[in-house]
Amino acid sequence: MSRKLPLLMALACGVGVANVYFPQALTPLIADGLGVTPATAAVVATVTQLGYAVGIFLLVPLGDRLPRRPLITGLLATTGAALLVAGLAPATGLLLAAGAVVGAATVVPQLLLPMAAGLVEADRRGSVIGTLQAGLIGGILLARTFGGVLGEHLGWRAPYLVAAVLTGLLAVVLGLALPGNAPAVHDRYPTLLADTLRMLRGERELRRSVLFQVTLFGGFSAAWTALALLITGPHYGMGTQAVGLLALIGAGSMFCAPAAGRWVDRLGADRVNLWCILAALAAAAVLTAGTLGGVVGLVALAVGLLLLDVAVQCGQVANQARIFALRPEARSRLNTGYMTCAFLGGSAGSWLGTRAYVQLGWGAVCTLIALAAVLALRAYLTGRRGQRSSRETRPRLAGLPR
Repeated sequence: MSRKLPLLMALACGVGVANVYFPQALTPLIADGLGVTPATAAVVATVTQLGYAVGIFLLVPLGDRLPRRPLITGLLATTGAALLVAGLAPATGLLLAAGAVVGAATVVPQLLLPMAAGLVEADRRGSVIGTLQAGLIGGILLARTFGGVLGEHLGWRAPYLVAAVLTGLLAVVLGLALPGNAPAVHDRYPTLLADTLRMLRGERELRRSVLFQVTLFGGFSAAWTALALLITGPHYGMGTQAVGLLALIGAGSMFCAPAAGRWVDRLGADRVNLWCILAALAAAAVLTAGTLGGVVGLVALAVGLLLLDVAVQCGQVANQARIFALRPEARSRLNTGYMTCAFLGGSAGSWLGTRAYVQLGWGAVCTLIALAAVLALRAYLTGRRGQRSSRETRPRLAGLPR
């Protein structure tokens, strides 16, 4: 892999994931433009995200079965065509159908990550994954700004049409830049899906990575779901634009992700995971001060959310570096199991965070984040004890007759 190719792949990750998130900023504009209720317009964003989750489970395993370059460019072309249909849709029915296709086909980042891991030496794997993860974070952060600003000035169709052109161009560029590769396996498609579930059961390090991400991402989702209720509630009485400004704080994690990759290469994934878990615990403590309101409360929220965002994104780099080192021929299936569980954890965190805030307030949400981090810490300590036990047992077994 050349030094420039990871940057191109990171850009592709950012553009790809942005197609899932920019419709969230268009809900009121779609409602006005198509003459429907805001609740109906909001279904467009929901369907797109559900399509993304389905696409991860059903399409990403194909990265082990098919040559990745034509698979990636084909999915990008499909995404571009679906975005074009969405931007020209005369009614919500066609818009919803196109949105579902956009979500399902926009799994290119989850194919590029295992592909990049296989193109570099083991001592550069963490650094390259961190670079691609930074592109993902940038896409998520800028997507809502892209959709909101362009939609406000040119109408809700403009973001879809511009995204269609960008995605189509990206398909052409990646088709020329990505190296070719032979399929890692020749298993049938049902076998690929079944293997994903078998790996979750049989690969201990995959389960550890899943547990780390499910807990921290669940706490992260709880915080961001409840934040809008806190900011617009009696403690602050501000609008939703303030939530968008706080979301830009996550840009810090975009710069930390490549550094986390280098730390993984030098110190190992477990060390970085421990730092991330401790950062999440610190974030829960700092976020508690958000109940104070005023400037002090806003500063506490900003610092706490930055800590939590860095913990989740850097932990993601460590977890994916660990799982991509397990079985080179099954990296796409490993990533499928990992990301599917991570999204389920995030969904559960959003649901629990809303319930905790409505019934008990912001303090309960902070407690939920802390409990999630404690569960991750317990899993870390248990795993370390298991690793020490296996190392101590191995020399004793080495002298036994075979």
